Amino acid sequence: MAERAVLKVVKGMAASDGAGVRLTRILGTPEAQMFDPFLMLDYFDTAEASDYVGGFPDHPHRGFETVTYMLEGRMRHADNQGNAGVIETGGIQWMRAGKGLVHSEMPEQAEGRMSGFQLWVNLPRELKMSAPAYQEFDAPKIPVESRDGGASVKVVAGRTAQGTAGPVSGGAVDALYFDVTLPQGAVFEEPVATDRAAMLVVFDGAVRVGGQVVSALGAAFLGEGDTIKAESVGDWPARFLVLAGRPIREPVAWGGPFVMNSREEVQQAFEDFRAGRF
Repeated sequence: MAERAVLKVVKGMAASDGAGVRLTRILGTPEAQMFDPFLMLDYFDTAEASDYVGGFPDHPHRGFETVTYMLEGRMRHADNQGNAGVIETGGIQWMRAGKGLVHSEMPEQAEGRMSGFQLWVNLPRELKMSAPAYQEFDAPKIPVESRDGGASVKVVAGRTAQGTAGPVSGGAVDALYFDVTLPQGAVFEEPVATDRAAMLVVFDGAVRVGGQVVSALGAAFLGEGDTIKAESVGDWPARFLVLAGRPIREPVAWGGPFVMNSREEVQQAFEDFRAGRF
């Protein structure tokens, strides 16, 4: 088995989105514009209500999927097709925007800590105009795999080599989404098929992967190989996401909340939105 080397290590950058929500953008920056099939990754973590209380009021999407993973706190979502719900601590929502919808994501709290991730996953051409759909699971439905040495792997999407399967379907890119906690000095090792692009996102502590140390809030984009190996380094446990998916390898035309294959398709999305066709 060949351990994956590191292609690039990036640090997240401070950003603001929605109605002034403060966050750290790890993917979708000038340094790391995308990592096929992943388009954007934001991390939010604050106990200051003023950093998040404005939330993300009504806004449109077309052509990709959004994945919201709540580490702490509560977020209410609703769309213009009658779907609504609350994502709570430890829960996941995997939303396919497809041909288009208008939705909001608003904090279901006015105090306390709110933290989590939002990932954007591209869709291939044949699915960009598919019907919107949701997968949503609360924390008790997401299995946690315990490993020798004290490591734990929360399996959101995909299946581990030991057979633990997450509740979320990886969809068109056959995604893996693991939340890994490693005690000090412990090692995580996981086969990941060579046909998947893979990245590792550290949000607590630090790990050594491919001979390089990645600390919070940083990401390592991994190269060819069939195994991911990461070791917790430093004076406290490490926690990170493992994200992997099959690259789509199609042209990407990105215009704000729309991700299509051509500028003409993006322009059509704006026209459809303005005309109320979402």
